[in-house]
Amino acid sequence: MVGFLDTLVFLEQDNNESQDVDNLVSFEKDWDKNKVMLLSNQPHHLISNISYRAAKPKSEERDYKTKSFELAQVVRATCLEIDEPSSDSYLKDVLGKYTKKWLERTHHHLGYPINSNFDYSVLGELNRFSINNVGDPFIEGGYGVQSRDFEIGVLDWFADLWEIKKDEYWGYITNGGSEGNLHGILVGREVFPEGILYTSKESHYSVFKAAFILRMKCIQIETLTSGEIDCNDLKKQLLQNKDKPAILNINIGTTVKGAIDNLDLAIQTLRDCGFSRDRFYIHCDGALSSIMLPFQDQVPRVTFKKSIDSISVSGHKFVGCPMPCGIQIARIEHMKELTNDHDYIATRDATITGSRNGHTPIFLWFALNRKGKQGIRTEVKQCLDNAEHLKERLKAMGASVMLNKASIIVVFERPPEKEFIKRWQLSCTGNIAHICVMPHVTSDKINEFVIELIEKRSTWYKDGGKQPPCVASDIGKENCVCPLHK
Repeated sequence: MVGFLDTLVFLEQDNNESQDVDNLVSFEKDWDKNKVMLLSNQPHHLISNISYRAAKPKSEERDYKTKSFELAQVVRATCLEIDEPSSDSYLKDVLGKYTKKWLERTHHHLGYPINSNFDYSVLGELNRFSINNVGDPFIEGGYGVQSRDFEIGVLDWFADLWEIKKDEYWGYITNGGSEGNLHGILVGREVFPEGILYTSKESHYSVFKAAFILRMKCIQIETLTSGEIDCNDLKKQLLQNKDKPAILNINIGTTVKGAIDNLDLAIQTLRDCGFSRDRFYIHCDGALSSIMLPFQDQVPRVTFKKSIDSISVSGHKFVGCPMPCGIQIARIEHMKELTNDHDYIATRDATITGSRNGHTPIFLWFALNRKGKQGIRTEVKQCLDNAEHLKERLKAMGASVMLNKASIIVVFERPPEKEFIKRWQLSCTGNIAHICVMPHVTSDKINEFVIELIEKRSTWYKDGGKQPPCVASDIGKENCVCPLHK
């Protein structure tokens, strides 16, 4: 039962032994408590890859190798059982202990793109209401405890940011960027049922998951060292499939390196390969950076004035929200393929989930009003400056490091100590780790991390014995300072 993997946490092992994927066992009955097998052709965090591989027809399968992972923790072993009825003092005690834990974990959080620098305490009264924006946000429906006015206000704000008129878009507030990617790719598939999905190999795993759910042919495109899509390889793949429409996912900040795909070059590549505007659909995965780029100078523009069809962005990342959420916007002309009327809810629905959290639009509306565009611009500049500061501190200590233009994701050599990685919640892939310099990552926090890292490195690499890993293939020779590339 592959779904059981959702309850597991994994740490990568050092060995790379290859085994036959077809020998994977059924996890519901007979699973190895020390190892599970994951496919190595995808990012390491794509745990569900096992199920993706199993669903492919034999004719489309490639010769996959597998990577061995160490089972770090079974979450079920630490679950809190429900022992009813429980006293108020017991509930208060448990929540107090977890609040203390969450505060510590929030302080030592660097590796994942969430912004914990927020205060929504004035919205506490909202917990009295079951707010549900079921169905289409632009049609009221039968359920009265809803926040559509807030939702449309947020959608209009992002529509203005990405330069599309109010009467030319449709959108909704999602449960996160992954749902936005699923919806955007679904719209593309409905516009072009025979279309092929193209996306770079460094795309977020949700793009590959969407292809699996929608049973779409998906072609992975090679990337440059920066993590940006390689349009030469894109051209090669497009020319081999000229008879099928193209559905192209463009990354506005890749997961690991924060690379921004060259949208203009990708559009020109489509046209050079003979794809007219009525034969391609472009979805932009802008989970982090699509809200940042409009507030920077001399950077690529992501706008509906170009030949794009949908954009998704996460709300809990740069904006900051206590619950996962996102915004999905698409050209309204594409939505006729998805819209259905439902008597039960007295509205129509083209969303993924139907019932939708009505609290998140209020939180996002509150944050955007409180910050304002000037406030966001200030935060963007602060994060860019702090990312540059972190990069320079890492270089000064002799670490290999890379920072892409217009990005706040600092990529560096992976620390060899698992406890250090866990303490700072670093996101790691192979020999590299990264830090997302979000608004809550202040210069003081960066200095605290750097001081600790310097101390650790003096132990890890003492007397010139063990050496830092070579990361030239990951971030380029010019950024690698291993003994071979100094």
